[in-house]
Amino acid sequence: MSLIVHAGANAISYDELRAVPTPEGTDTHIPVPHHEIVELMRYTLGFFGHEIAEEHHAITPDGARYFGMLTLRSNYGDYGDLVGLRNSHDKTFPIGIAFGSRVFVCDNLAFIGDHVIRRKHTVKAKRELPGLLTEIVQPLQQQRIRQNERLACYRRIPLDDRAADHAILTMYRENIIGVQRIGDVLDQWERPQHDWGEKTAWRLFNAATFALAGRVAERHALTQHLHEVMCGVCKEVVVQ
Repeated sequence: MSLIVHAGANAISYDELRAVPTPEGTDTHIPVPHHEIVELMRYTLGFFGHEIAEEHHAITPDGARYFGMLTLRSNYGDYGDLVGLRNSHDKTFPIGIAFGSRVFVCDNLAFIGDHVIRRKHTVKAKRELPGLLTEIVQPLQQQRIRQNERLACYRRIPLDDRAADHAILTMYRENIIGVQRIGDVLDQWERPQHDWGEKTAWRLFNAATFALAGRVAERHALTQHLHEVMCGVCKEVVVQ
């Protein structure tokens, strides 16, 4: 499953996720079951009026690390809003909640916001988790509106090859893509495997996220930074 199979994680169903064992806690560390993160997020999203249209879940073979994707129902047509989840039992990373987008035709993922719950997994922290998720989800509607406006802007801004070349090199300089990915982005810009329309900022954005497939679900900051580069490119084109 291209959405979240990465870094050695394997796609599983929610019922299978519920069956993943949670390690015994200690005095200083109380692991939170992966499925409880999903259940709490489902409830919180529903409370604030967000409907989940699709779910995908994945864990590493030892069950220690979890990655999830919840696609929210929207009327945008060719893409949807997305909530990314992550959790670990082995202290690899803290509980993480990210918000972004998913382009349906190619499963491209991109994130504009990433919230990390940097609390030690203690009994107190577990009790506070519902309130912390509420704080994250409450402003989500405004974030969804801003994201839609940004992606609509990308569609409106035409780019010539010179502007695209400059943007791709900026992605490299900013460590969004490695040198080996420059050719991949350029190839998708010139000969896209999917219909992203004419040569616009939207097409280049999708060329980049397509080349980053497999890395985005784990490293949400990559596409946050990509959005910054794309917004800069759009501003330069508008000013000219």
